[in-house]
Amino acid sequence: MTVRRDFQEPARCRPDLVIGRDELFTGARDQLASGGSVLLHGPAGIGKSTVLRALAEEYAATARTVLRCSATESESHLPFLALADLLGLVLDDVAPRLPAAQRTALESALTGRGESSLQRDGLALRLAVLSALRALAAEGPVLLVADDLQWLDPASAELLGFAARRLEGTPVQLLCAVRTEGQESQEYDRHLRACPPGTLAVRLGPLSRAQVAQLLDHRGHGGLPRSTVREIHRTSGGNPLFALELGRALAESSTPPRPGEPLPVPTSLRALVLSRLDMLSVEARRTLLVASAGARPTPALLHAAGRENAEAECAQAAELGLLATEPDAPAVRFAHPLISAALYAEAPAHERRAAHAALSTAASDPIERARHLALATTGTDPLVAARLAEAAALARDRGAPSVAAQLGLLAARHTPADGTPTQEERRLQAAEDAITAGEVDLARDIAREVLSRASVPADRVRAWMIVIDTAGHTMAEVDAVFPQALADAGDDPRLLALVHYQLAWRALIVEGDFTEAREAAAHAAELAARGADRRTELLSLAFQAQTETLMGHPEAPRTIKRALTEPQDPRVAWHHNGAGSARFRWLVMGDQLAEARTTVTALLREVRRRGSVESEVHFLRGLAETELRAGHCGRALELARESLRLARDSGIGETASAMLTSLAEASGGDVDRALALAREAVEHAEEDGDQMYLSRALGALGHAQLVAGDAAGTVRSLRRVRSLELGLGITDPARGRWQGDLAEALVRIGEPAEAQNVIDVSREHALRLHRASVLAVLDRAEALVRAARGDSEAAVAQLTSAQSRLAELGYGLEEARAAFALARLPGRGPKTAAFEEATRMFRRCRALPWLRQVEESLTAPEPAPALAVPDALDALDILAAMERQVAALVMEGATNREIAARLFISVKTVEATLTRVYRKLGIRSRVDIVRLAAGRRAH
Repeated sequence: MTVRRDFQEPARCRPDLVIGRDELFTGARDQLASGGSVLLHGPAGIGKSTVLRALAEEYAATARTVLRCSATESESHLPFLALADLLGLVLDDVAPRLPAAQRTALESALTGRGESSLQRDGLALRLAVLSALRALAAEGPVLLVADDLQWLDPASAELLGFAARRLEGTPVQLLCAVRTEGQESQEYDRHLRACPPGTLAVRLGPLSRAQVAQLLDHRGHGGLPRSTVREIHRTSGGNPLFALELGRALAESSTPPRPGEPLPVPTSLRALVLSRLDMLSVEARRTLLVASAGARPTPALLHAAGRENAEAECAQAAELGLLATEPDAPAVRFAHPLISAALYAEAPAHERRAAHAALSTAASDPIERARHLALATTGTDPLVAARLAEAAALARDRGAPSVAAQLGLLAARHTPADGTPTQEERRLQAAEDAITAGEVDLARDIAREVLSRASVPADRVRAWMIVIDTAGHTMAEVDAVFPQALADAGDDPRLLALVHYQLAWRALIVEGDFTEAREAAAHAAELAARGADRRTELLSLAFQAQTETLMGHPEAPRTIKRALTEPQDPRVAWHHNGAGSARFRWLVMGDQLAEARTTVTALLREVRRRGSVESEVHFLRGLAETELRAGHCGRALELARESLRLARDSGIGETASAMLTSLAEASGGDVDRALALAREAVEHAEEDGDQMYLSRALGALGHAQLVAGDAAGTVRSLRRVRSLELGLGITDPARGRWQGDLAEALVRIGEPAEAQNVIDVSREHALRLHRASVLAVLDRAEALVRAARGDSEAAVAQLTSAQSRLAELGYGLEEARAAFALARLPGRGPKTAAFEEATRMFRRCRALPWLRQVEESLTAPEPAPALAVPDALDALDILAAMERQVAALVMEGATNREIAARLFISVKTVEATLTRVYRKLGIRSRVDIVRLAAGRRAH
């Protein structure tokens, strides 16, 4: 496959082009940093030149001399051209240092004067190139950057290979790129043999769908629907160049692709991938067109579609590299998805319709037959529309809502103006299928199209609900929709129920008012019951139950029971906002972890069967949370990361998934990653005006800061959570479980009184709601308060009790944290056994960040008993207790690390405490503390 020059990436290196290459970039960077060489390889357009330029730009500054060449196919017949690119600018510098015979041969080859050739001056030229590179290396490191090695003229390739194999021990590095085809291709072997010993070969593979979306966004094509981006990824095979060309063509096109059809392929890419098509016979080309129109083409399907010589014609195409040869596979597979799309786009419309007509009877699957029938038919046809609607229902039942949405749109297109169901009803059903599939942008576009021409109130309200649904947690952006929806609903209780259900969500997300949300949900349930709309009634009851659960409202169990009564609607039973989800939340908050896990696992299994992306993201988070509570940190982290990947891929639930993944990273992964994800979640929640998730995101940030040793940061974040939840009317401490972390952090910064207040207030609610695990965690925090006040005996007893109760409840990580707190208590004699117990528990939980804390504690000196503050500071009563202790140790000459060890806090906490001391005392440094104290003594 030849990439034309006008498709090669621009010479200027942009960091945003190195998308999705972090791991291989790190490997190549490490290899170059250690003095080694790197060979990048992969198919055309995969981004080798981009990575090559980025690495070259990064490492050029470390080399004294940088030699570059970039070969082209059209110039590959010119001998010594690449060598001239590399050495031409340094020839005058190195030539005088070469022996006469070598100098003459090299000058003749590079300048074209004389008739130097490898055949005549082979040894002299080989030695000349080697000597030239050694001469340059004697003055400092040399970096050779060579792109498109496959087009290197043979003479230059031979000379560079000769020198490279003999450069060991000299500071000469090669950074090269070469084109290879196929995942298992070994074409780079001969180029690797021509590189210095130990050269690292790095293969660039395709980008993921999310990475393609990121690349398109960076190049100004971020407005494309996600469903279109998915097709771009599939058609391009993850090739960045192909994806960008497809994205550019679609962004410039005034007519989006029709549902069910492949993407339109720009002329540029057609020429790129179909250069061998003219070598096919006419009949073979027609056979390939039928294969490109089919979803899963096989020789048997092609025969049934009237292609009698399919095997021979496919073999001819395989010889030309258009089809992949897989002897053991029955399917006919194109060498690259773009070949199929380009072949289809190149064919005249009547030939495409003929191919679909043949497949509409040949295909065995009813969904596939219906799709081909639609693409073979022009104009409206009620029979075709009915077939398509039936196929859409079948796809929906199979758990393929995306396919159902495409078929529904085709059904609407073929429905006559006076048809029943109407065109608008079929479009709205397609939009609802698109929401289930996670294609919210497609659903929103369909709904707005319906609103532009629909006059039936039921259709309009249904479309408004889709617009609101697709806004997700950015409901503030669609505030203007609610008055219009209410006006369209009139006095119809069924339609009003739909609007009031969404108003309940608005009250929660936009206003942050749990009381108003609960009342709106109850009103929606009443309206739905009056209008005999059981589905909306169940959704409203489930929402009311979830709200009451989070509020700690006494009616929550009764409302859950109402939401679970028969008759049930299967669409609600497994929905992420249904009664099953409400029951799961109640179980988790009520410490029934085993039953919660069983419940959410069943829900997750069902939504995966149905293909509901948003519900899958939601229940993945739920299962991850359950595993995290149980102390299965490794499993929780896997599930949370899966939820985050799916959320980012679909654009659904990103804030919530980032928040939950932050908690999982802080417990079983990487703390820096936890901090980054929590800050991302906070930022998104603030941008969206999402009051409900802002407090959750801040809770995750506070927890990550605590694990990172930033107690002051934890206090700042969790004080905000406390204030937010007070304003929201949330009283159940099991909702966010941040209270113990806040109390612990307050103890660390020397604010035990405030810590005790947090514990007392939270304990009152936890006792009222029977939150046993929360009570145990609060006891663990209170033990730290007692220890800070010098009551070690009571602290030990309370921690021992808390650890035992947490073990009984199955909270493995919280149990381990209690054991760790016991081990860290000052003045308890030998610590080895206690720390070993904490280590065993954290290891059982796979709680890697906590294991690192144990290791650090084992190497730290024994913390000193509670300090008596020197008399010299008695007058400085504006300082808090912790600030006074830190100041006292500064007076003794202790370093920040020594202070941290003696007070059993982190170095970051010491630094933050000193900053507050400086501010309160109006001084600038540690020296000023000593001077101030000395002055006090002098008086």
